[in-house]
Amino acid sequence: MIWFILDLLPLFEVGKGWAYTDTGYILIGLVIEKATGRSYYDEIKERFLTPLGLTLTAPADRRFLPGLAAGYMAADNAFGFPRKTTTADGAMVWHPGLEWAGGGLVSNSRDLALWGSALFGGRAMQGDYLDALLQSVPVNPDTPDIRYGAGVGIYRKGAYGPIYGHGGWIPGYCSSLRYYPDHGIAIAFQINTDIGIVNDRTPVMHEMEARLAEIVISATRGLNNGR
Repeated sequence: MIWFILDLLPLFEVGKGWAYTDTGYILIGLVIEKATGRSYYDEIKERFLTPLGLTLTAPADRRFLPGLAAGYMAADNAFGFPRKTTTADGAMVWHPGLEWAGGGLVSNSRDLALWGSALFGGRAMQGDYLDALLQSVPVNPDTPDIRYGAGVGIYRKGAYGPIYGHGGWIPGYCSSLRYYPDHGIAIAFQINTDIGIVNDRTPVMHEMEARLAEIVISATRGLNNGR
């Protein structure tokens, strides 16, 4: 991926703008391996997956990923892939290893929620890292309350206060992780299709995020009031 952009001019001067790019995460992965002398995935497992009990999260570094649900894409998807993301024997029709440090993990909603709770609750690493994690810039000058920090989307205003989190997409799959710091609640879900979602033709992801937050936070309030 690095060679693909080497001859391109930067989008803006350092500190003068913002744009999401997997390339930056790939570079960080290379730095991690150079600094530690170990593989990126070994560092992820030892530092995060094992200590936090994320037993259903693993490297997506091969075409056969045990337990993976088949995903579904539009017939006219931009990649020319088949509509179904897996073959009859369960192997992916494309190799997910291309994501690597840019998102190359397979997981489920339970682990995503546990990760969000630990990360944004200040328990994922030693030390006080949250200030650095949440140091952010607006993603668009017209929406100053929607910001991006160190790999985290930040929505300063919401129906239940600020929201931290991130969405995820690969062909045939969409994921959402949202953390509500005023309530100490993490909510995650996954959908095994990207039809109408990746191009924003349908607001299903936003509607699910809002509805799940309403249900979970309201239920939590009821439990707390019952005490």
